[in-house]
Amino acid sequence: MPEPEPLVAARRVALQARPGEQVEAYVARSRETEVSVLRGDVEALTVAEQFGIGVRVLVDGRQGYASAGSLDPDSLDDTLAEARDNARFSAPDPWQGLPTREEATAVAPPRLDLWRDDLEAVPTTAKVDLALALERATSGADARIRGVESASYHDAAVQGAVASSLGVEAEARRTACSCSVAALAGDGDETRTGYGFSVGRTTGDLDLDAAAADAAERATRLLGATQPPSQQLPVVLDPLVTSSLLGIVGAALSGEAVLKGRSMFAGRVGEAVAAPLVTLVDDPTTEDARGASTHDGEGVPTRRTVLVAEGELRGFLHNVYTGRRAGEATTGSAVRGLGSPPGVGARALALTPGARDPEAIIASLPAGLYVQAVSGLHSGTSPVSGDFSVGAVGLMIRDGAFAEPVREVTVASTLQRILLDVAEVGADLTWLPGSAAGATVLVSEMQLSGA
Repeated sequence: MPEPEPLVAARRVALQARPGEQVEAYVARSRETEVSVLRGDVEALTVAEQFGIGVRVLVDGRQGYASAGSLDPDSLDDTLAEARDNARFSAPDPWQGLPTREEATAVAPPRLDLWRDDLEAVPTTAKVDLALALERATSGADARIRGVESASYHDAAVQGAVASSLGVEAEARRTACSCSVAALAGDGDETRTGYGFSVGRTTGDLDLDAAAADAAERATRLLGATQPPSQQLPVVLDPLVTSSLLGIVGAALSGEAVLKGRSMFAGRVGEAVAAPLVTLVDDPTTEDARGASTHDGEGVPTRRTVLVAEGELRGFLHNVYTGRRAGEATTGSAVRGLGSPPGVGARALALTPGARDPEAIIASLPAGLYVQAVSGLHSGTSPVSGDFSVGAVGLMIRDGAFAEPVREVTVASTLQRILLDVAEVGADLTWLPGSAAGATVLVSEMQLSGA
């Protein structure tokens, strides 16, 4: 028997709510393909399909949750019964509750074109060929490329639906695909690695040549890298680095993190937390963003949320629960999987871009460091204290141009200081895999620890 459509299954559970009980069902259906190739052979191939449901039951402020990997009628009934049973043992919380129809209709859902029918029609063999073609293109991109450490392809077609006993119903679906490659450049006994990416909604959106060329350039320009002396200097962050950094800043801007005392921004709304040129927005209504969606994990429409405006902290991301506890409205920022109730998270963080391209920013600097990639970002960065100390590779900047490459350096500051020291944001806004866009960012001063 075929699985029911997500909204049909979710509605079937929600309609079984008893008097005095709130019931919500979240149903997800996904199909993913992952391909990794190495030296012309398939190293790994996974094609996975998943159906599942997560059920929340709330009675007198007590929340119970249960999930299952099947949508057959007996499984749906069993999952609802388990959620009811779990609610009996949870502690009451006066802020717990599902979104009301008023909360779910306060903002009109955006009209987004996020689904490509042709992605599911692409045969798996063609996806393997794409990964192999990426490896070949990278190997031939430069004579100094000695090989490819990895070349991969990934795609996902995801459908989700939410229905509740309070009359909230929503559906969302999206496709996404990406390819990535790590090029290995060599000169004598020295080797350096560089990465390239391409993302889209379907295979036709991917630019293999651009990803290969990017990986080759990033690897070859690091050849001959040395360890510079320790110093303080301006630092230019590559868009890939900026994207990762914003992911950590976004975690600290979650209402959930604030309520748990895990945010360096707690209690600072209305204060200057960044340079006046910094405006940071989470906007899942942006179609180019990988996290774009018409609705959040609670069936509430997504919307543009300004978090920092001209350096001033304006607020946090909220789902219904954190919004109620904070005395604010949800920002449509509930995120979830099947295994647990909704949390809070950014989907499409981006800095408002500036007017100059990266070349112009670099040309304006008498001296500085261009950070191409970092290591130890999550272990060396804290969204609670703001401490920031990571390994880095990149290139020195001298007289407005790239100079010698550098390795085995550490760049350090605090997230608070970095945000206040942002001197320029580039015009090169780039959407990448993950929850944040990249852009070239100039930080006026950071500590470089080297020789």
